[in-house]
Amino acid sequence: MAFDNGRQPRNQQYQDYQDGYGQQYQQQYAQPQYAQPQYTQPQYAQPQYAQPQYAQPGYDGRPVMDAQAAYSQDSLFRAQRVSVTKAYAEMTAGLLVTAVVAMFTQVSGLLVAYLSATGVFGWIGLAIVQVVMAVALSAKVMSMNPAVARVVFYVYAALMGFTLSSIFAVYSLGSIVMVLAMTAGFFLCLTMIGLTTKVDLLRFGPILMVALLVLIVAEILMAVFMPGQTMTMVCSAIALVIFAGLTAHDAQFTRAMFQQYSYDGTMIRRVSILCALNLYLDFINFFMNLLQLFGSRD
Repeated sequence: MAFDNGRQPRNQQYQDYQDGYGQQYQQQYAQPQYAQPQYTQPQYAQPQYAQPQYAQPGYDGRPVMDAQAAYSQDSLFRAQRVSVTKAYAEMTAGLLVTAVVAMFTQVSGLLVAYLSATGVFGWIGLAIVQVVMAVALSAKVMSMNPAVARVVFYVYAALMGFTLSSIFAVYSLGSIVMVLAMTAGFFLCLTMIGLTTKVDLLRFGPILMVALLVLIVAEILMAVFMPGQTMTMVCSAIALVIFAGLTAHDAQFTRAMFQQYSYDGTMIRRVSILCALNLYLDFINFFMNLLQLFGSRD
């Protein structure tokens, strides 16, 4: 057996090292702390780990759906649907206010009396007030008290009815009713498209708004430099296309807004007014342009 500079043979060193390490290991893990009852608790043999569901023939290893989560998701969907319905109810109420005020104004002759007293400046003043109210309500509604916002919306709808009473002096009552029914049908179809389509219509919003602004400027210029019934009809046809797109866009916008604020009751009421105003303006403009195209003038 060979020695290495007076040290033990290598085999003997290895054997001593194994013996020493083994004794140290046994001493360390033979301590009482590793024999505590907590490591022999029956919880690790609970029946839950042998439930029959994991041994059923149809079980494929995927986790079982959480019933509570499914119920919460269904409740959220119902709440969003109710909120969207509320926005359309607000819009319908605004339209009813407009119709009632328009008929009352026509019967009482208030618009005629107002224009006789104020002339063309009174008509321009009405237009400016309506534009300012619509822009201000759209910009401030998300920070306003919901009750105040609702009152402003109905005041705006009444003012619109006062102005629109002039159509009774231009178009026959039968054509007004016919175009109103057409508008309601088109509006319903466009709304369903906006609420059910998988296409993201929100990205077209800025394009439609720019097209609308360009059309408004073009109508003003043509009214000044190229007045005529033909150009008015062309502008009305283009406006119908734009407001058809805006109706579908605003329907999808309404659904998206209610999804975003689904857990905030105050914001839900504010969003209802904002979306009702958008849809109301879509309906009114769609109706007016259809009336210019298909209305029978007296």
